[in-house]
Amino acid sequence: MAVQSINTKVDLVVDATSFMGTAKYGKIMIGDKGFEFFNDRNKRDFIQIPWAELDYVLASVMFKGRWIPRFAMRTKHNGTYTFSAKKTKALLRGIREYVDPSHMVRSLSFFDVIKRSIGRLFNWIGRRGKKL
Repeated sequence: MAVQSINTKVDLVVDATSFMGTAKYGKIMIGDKGFEFFNDRNKRDFIQIPWAELDYVLASVMFKGRWIPRFAMRTKHNGTYTFSAKKTKALLRGIREYVDPSHMVRSLSFFDVIKRSIGRLFNWIGRRGKKL
């Protein structure tokens, strides 16, 4: 059984890794109808996300934008898919052609997550001290 692409025109094809369960190596295809990931080893293992279904693109940005190790695609109904690619910047620029740039955001860094959790801890301690 051959997998049918949802795209009629392909803009970019990049080697990539999908982090759904175990790491799967394959290719990401950006086209006029959506985002597609095809596994190199198992042709029946693929991910297709139409542009209308895509809600947010979250990028993990490090070293002031010099390195983007991974990114995630949050859909409206089916959850979040995480990927890394060899040419992540070019891939995200290609996605920006079809997705509103306000829906492409940076994910929180490690230190932002720690800072947020410490702030929540102090807020929780402060609320416990007050009488209701």
